[in-house]
Amino acid sequence: MLNQIRGIHHVTSMARDASENNRFFTGKLGLRRVKKTVNFDAPDVYHLYYGDGQGTPGSVMTYFPFPNIGKGRRGAGEVGTTVFSVPAGSLGYWEQRLAEQGVTGLSRETSFGENRLRFDGPDGDGFALVEIADDGRAPWGEGGVPTDEAIRGFHSASLRLRDGGATEELLKFMGYEPVDTSGNVKRLAIGDGNGADVIDIETVPGANFADLGAGSVHHIAFAVENRAKQLEVRKALIDTGHHVTPVIDRDYFWAIYFRTPGGVLFEVATNEPGFDRDEDAAHLGEALKLPTQHAHLRPYLEQHLQPLGA
Repeated sequence: MLNQIRGIHHVTSMARDASENNRFFTGKLGLRRVKKTVNFDAPDVYHLYYGDGQGTPGSVMTYFPFPNIGKGRRGAGEVGTTVFSVPAGSLGYWEQRLAEQGVTGLSRETSFGENRLRFDGPDGDGFALVEIADDGRAPWGEGGVPTDEAIRGFHSASLRLRDGGATEELLKFMGYEPVDTSGNVKRLAIGDGNGADVIDIETVPGANFADLGAGSVHHIAFAVENRAKQLEVRKALIDTGHHVTPVIDRDYFWAIYFRTPGGVLFEVATNEPGFDRDEDAAHLGEALKLPTQHAHLRPYLEQHLQPLGA
């Protein structure tokens, strides 16, 4: 069993409209935009990152907003719900805030003894807020949400699978341990992780497979401290039969990818070097940052990429 993985690093999804996406996460959820860059493979498309004040691994939601993308279809073989941690007693504030701002899909529930509020993202993305009493992570304090209610980072993500058995065994190999079961959902967690250290497996036999599109999670990334630990994880995964990519430099972290038995794309990303490698921490996410291979496109991109606002 591996011990290098500390929890979720980031979650990357698809969107239709970059400006709407930016307003939702910075304005409605009060997160900080910590990086404004472009897709490595499609440089005419943004890659937007939102999180806490520093873009701490375990807090970062990222998006590829493709202007002409169709709407995704929910189903098996995908990340179903991405869950953020908020302080105990704050769901009333959030329910009122999100309702006043026109957010859809609001519903309260209790799951694994935790109070949570479900809601939809701008493209029908599945999200929830869960009350956690002892989450000591510092929130972004300048997003228009009072500190006592602000999002601390991720709590968990759910994987919606036809058969969760093989993926459960993979997660156990990655260092997760089963902690509870509720109906068709099995919960696994990493002890002493980064706070974003819970994965739920929702088993839905016979469900249609998901179709990737706006509102779909493209991949979920797991955090390791550095490149040395990442190489250890990569070797162990390859040794157990997984097809893992070479290490890829993503400017703000190094990444490896592999497809899970249930169909979900997993990434293992390093905590280093971080989002302040190319701009001052006080001004994260303000300027358009380009990968070196796309630097020559700056004049074109600055003219053609959709303005985001603040």
